Amino acid sequence: MESTEIIIAVVVVVAVVVGIFLGKSIFSKNTKQLIDDANQQAQKIIDDAKTHSETLKEKKILEAKEHFLQLKTQYEKEEIQKTKKLQEAENKLRQKEQSLNEKNNALTKQINENAQLRANLDKQLEANELKGQELKKLQAQHLEKLEKISGYSAEEAKNDLVESLKEEARTDAMSHIKEIVEEAKINASKEARKIVIQSIQRVAAEQTIENAISVFNLESDEIKGQIIGREGRNIRALEAATGVDFVIDDTPEAIMLSCFDPLRREVARLSLQRLVQDGRIHPARIEEIVEKTRRQLEDQILEIGERTVIELGIHGLHKDLLRMVGKMRFRSSYGQNLLMHSKETANLCGIMAAELGLGQKVIKLAKRAGLLHDIGKVPDEESELSHALLGAKLAEKAGEHPAVVNAIGAHHDEMEMSFIISPIVQACDAISGARPGARREIMQSYLQRIKDLETLATNYTGVEKAYAIQAGRELRVIVEADKVTDSDSDRLSFEIADKIQKEMQYPGQIKVTVIREKRAVNIAR
Repeated sequence: MESTEIIIAVVVVVAVVVGIFLGKSIFSKNTKQLIDDANQQAQKIIDDAKTHSETLKEKKILEAKEHFLQLKTQYEKEEIQKTKKLQEAENKLRQKEQSLNEKNNALTKQINENAQLRANLDKQLEANELKGQELKKLQAQHLEKLEKISGYSAEEAKNDLVESLKEEARTDAMSHIKEIVEEAKINASKEARKIVIQSIQRVAAEQTIENAISVFNLESDEIKGQIIGREGRNIRALEAATGVDFVIDDTPEAIMLSCFDPLRREVARLSLQRLVQDGRIHPARIEEIVEKTRRQLEDQILEIGERTVIELGIHGLHKDLLRMVGKMRFRSSYGQNLLMHSKETANLCGIMAAELGLGQKVIKLAKRAGLLHDIGKVPDEESELSHALLGAKLAEKAGEHPAVVNAIGAHHDEMEMSFIISPIVQACDAISGARPGARREIMQSYLQRIKDLETLATNYTGVEKAYAIQAGRELRVIVEADKVTDSDSDRLSFEIADKIQKEMQYPGQIKVTVIREKRAVNIAR
């Protein structure tokens, strides 16, 4: 039994060994077949790759040859064009050289001709001098003969002739002067008048008249008692805090705020408005509201200045100057709001500079100077300088352009004008202030101007009466017919107009009319 198991075991082992051996031999045969197949495929891939690479190489060589031919053709074309341009340039140079040679020859010929002419002229001048000397001798001899014959010397005859023609010459001279002046005015001021009229028409705006009194309207008269307070303590606190007089009288539902400073009046008006709306009116509250209003008004002033420069297209203005521009809103000059006047002047300056054909930089400087020309009227501190010089000083301190500084200081002729924009600013300031409706004239000064106008005319010999009519726009002069002739009337009109222009200050223009008439009156009884 044991031997059988051993035999079986041996048989199994032998069978396993034989199986392993057979398996290896079969696997090696299959592996060799696979390797051979793989080698064949690899060789085929290599052959295909070589064939493809050869084809690709030939293709790239052909493309390179074509590109080379294209570049060569383009290069040859460019060379032909360059050669053609060089030939054209050479031809032009030859033509210019030939032209210069011809001009040089002509110039040389002209110089030679001029030299000959000069020599001839010198000879003629010498001959003329000799003839002139001979003529002087002959003239002297003739004068001596005439003096002997007439018994008059040449000087006496000359004086008699001058005296006889003096009156006629004066009349003719006045007539010629008048014609020349009229012609000069028409020709010389044509463009200037056009510029000024266009500037005024494009910028003229309504003016706000500022007063020294503001009216504060109330809903009822009962609020007046709260504003006055116990024993008047509230109104005293208001006047002390604002520096404004509060006039409370029998005027129904209204309080008068009186102060020469519009800025203080505005602070007082806004403060009183807030106190009335709040209802709590007592000294401590009054001081708090006034101080708060004053700070808010300062912010509003700066905002007005910024809005103004944005509207005018002005950039880079110093903060101090912006604040002064805003303060102009609360100032007035001869009834004309200062900010409106400055804005109008700035626009006029820009328009006039553009009409004169100045550059864009000069136009911007002119507008800038026009806006700032009156900043000396709104300083933070009082100064002994005039507003023009003070304004120039403030602008210089703020780093403004020298042309702007000069225009501000010179717009009332207190500085010498050094830049082109200075007379433009001066002219536009006068246009804005003097145009009809811009400023309010005091009655007393208006009446004095009318009186001076009439007195100026009556001082002339032969003037019987003089009347200023049309609000001083026309002066009618009545002369005595026996003392003043028609030609004298023309001369008198011219002299009076000239004297008014030189000695008086007035808005617009004044027409001088001289009236001469002869009346013959008889009575039938």
